[in-house]
Amino acid sequence: MLVSTKEMLQKAYEGHYAVGAFNVENLEFVMAAIRAAQDKNSPIIVQTTPGTLRYASLDYFKAMVTVAAEAVSVPVALHLDHGDTFERCVQAMRAGYTSVMIDGSHVPYEDNLAVTSAVTKVAGPINLPVEAELGKVGGKEDDGPLVANENPYTDPDQAAEFVERTHCTSLAVGVGTIHGVYKGEPHIEQGILKEIAAHTSLPLVLHGTSGVPNDQVREAIANGICKVNYATELRQVFTAGMMKYMDANPETFDPKKSLTPAMDEVYALVCSHMDNLGSTNKA
Repeated sequence: MLVSTKEMLQKAYEGHYAVGAFNVENLEFVMAAIRAAQDKNSPIIVQTTPGTLRYASLDYFKAMVTVAAEAVSVPVALHLDHGDTFERCVQAMRAGYTSVMIDGSHVPYEDNLAVTSAVTKVAGPINLPVEAELGKVGGKEDDGPLVANENPYTDPDQAAEFVERTHCTSLAVGVGTIHGVYKGEPHIEQGILKEIAAHTSLPLVLHGTSGVPNDQVREAIANGICKVNYATELRQVFTAGMMKYMDANPETFDPKKSLTPAMDEVYALVCSHMDNLGSTNKA
């Protein structure tokens, strides 16, 4: 069933676990991720970025996810990840997305406040949750600009003010993770995360988690993270599964044959993350 992230994340906040948010690129990603949620009896957030939505529209993804969600008994949310404009967020709301993110982290603080507040003013009356971002998650998100040479960390005092002024319902924070592929050893600044959690009282979100060791993710959940995003890893295993099949069966021209093992790779990875996040059997 297709639901909002609001109750889903509040339960995670109170239960000290996290819900996995998995970026989907096509029908195969949707089917694999939601099958994993059903088998793990776990809530799940499936999400799309603006880059993915240039490949296929909001309506395509809304239709696919709705069909998949109606076939299972676990709660499924459809989320706009890294909404880049006010207009994009409103379009997602109108298309039937059950949660949106407005990412104003790349503009000055007051501009971030303004655009986030504008989105929450529209979403609030229809009880639709809004994720915001404060601080910088490094690397290259989606097909946007590379984030480098900036202070990546969210200021805890500023986070408290930001949440109070914008009325966002969850907050993505900068604590040392990056989007894309890590070139060094991933490291979450758990002390900063604790401080942010102490200054706020809403679910916190971890972006750039692909490649972060499981023990660091579990510690981050203990320190206040309630939603954990995964994108790059899913793309990597999907493509690897498809290529492995084609290497072994180069004469194959039926895409279903190569896409099936690709889906199985995504399914296995999502199942593994759900276990680590603590969301298994939390549906």
